[in-house]
Amino acid sequence: MDIASVLLWGFAATTILTALLRGGQALGFSRMDLPLLLGLLFTPNRDRAKVYGSFVHLLNGWAFAVIYAVAFENIGFAGPLLGSVIGAVHGLFVLTVGLPVLPGLHPRMASDAAGPEPTRELEPPGFLALNYGRGTPSVTLIAHMIFGALLGTFYRM
Repeated sequence: MDIASVLLWGFAATTILTALLRGGQALGFSRMDLPLLLGLLFTPNRDRAKVYGSFVHLLNGWAFAVIYAVAFENIGFAGPLLGSVIGAVHGLFVLTVGLPVLPGLHPRMASDAAGPEPTRELEPPGFLALNYGRGTPSVTLIAHMIFGALLGTFYRM
């Protein structure tokens, strides 16, 4: 595995994925702010949370870039189509497993069964993160497919 390639293109792909998610939010397709959600795991300060969450999201992106590289190495090739297929699976995992478990882990997120409290001020994502907007699943899936396509295109074995 080419670690330098994983670090470089994992950083680039994560930056673009984050920009696409943020763009979807800015254009009104989604209300999900992933760096904020991740950062609020560590601090109640919303300004600091975005900084912490951005760092955590970058680390997650690098971890997933390693998983993609392992997949490319095991399959024997890398390419944009393969990367986008893996990205679709990744995005579906985020929507169906990753986000739904957040209420059970997040100290500041209400659950689907109980409403907000003074210390649990975040809305739970709900099925396919639809509580964050009808466009959230599409934006999330497309952003992850682009993440995978970038890694598949630029990762060198």
